[in-house]
Amino acid sequence: MEQRRADVIALELENRILNGTYSNGERLDEVRLAQQFDVSRTPLREALQKLFNSGLIELKPRRGAFVKQPDAIALIEMFEVMAEQEAICGKLAARRITETALVQLEEANTRCEIALQNRDADAYYAENERFHHIIYKQSGNSFLEQETRRLHNRLRPFRRTQLRARGRLEQSMEEHRAIVAALRDGDPDKAQRALHDHVAVQGEKFHLLIAGLKAAE
Repeated sequence: MEQRRADVIALELENRILNGTYSNGERLDEVRLAQQFDVSRTPLREALQKLFNSGLIELKPRRGAFVKQPDAIALIEMFEVMAEQEAICGKLAARRITETALVQLEEANTRCEIALQNRDADAYYAENERFHHIIYKQSGNSFLEQETRRLHNRLRPFRRTQLRARGRLEQSMEEHRAIVAALRDGDPDKAQRALHDHVAVQGEKFHLLIAGLKAAE
């Protein structure tokens, strides 16, 4: 139960940081937040740790938690690396993915379709995350999987936010279908391109991310 509370609190605080409710450098008062969410300090601190892992706050000894937004250049650089890592995962997975994993991937994609029909970006992202984690695992390279998961976690708030751009859910779904088709066909080059294009920050996704950063300044 406390873990679930920590997840809910982390998501709400993440939203507040990204929509500008909390400004860059602002201190997050643990006592006040615990009162607001009507929780003990334990789930609150777990939530803050999640935000720290995502790079949205800085934890200073004996001083507390402070909002820390990455600048635009750092964010774009991280997405560049993320796109390359996912592309490699896709290339390797096309050669190594099991039939069982393909079925799991298609099931996750079906749940993404349902979330899209319900216009539920958060539900879509939850299934989208499972979708990507399957591909990381099926790369068959545990070091690559670990490093890709780490950066995925770091960029989670921004990957989730860009799904709210007009038309982005539909576009993401089309990209998912192309990824599944490439993996099902066992085509490494096509899978590599599909994953790279899916993750790369460009066009409307780029403008949404930058606008989100400016709003939070």
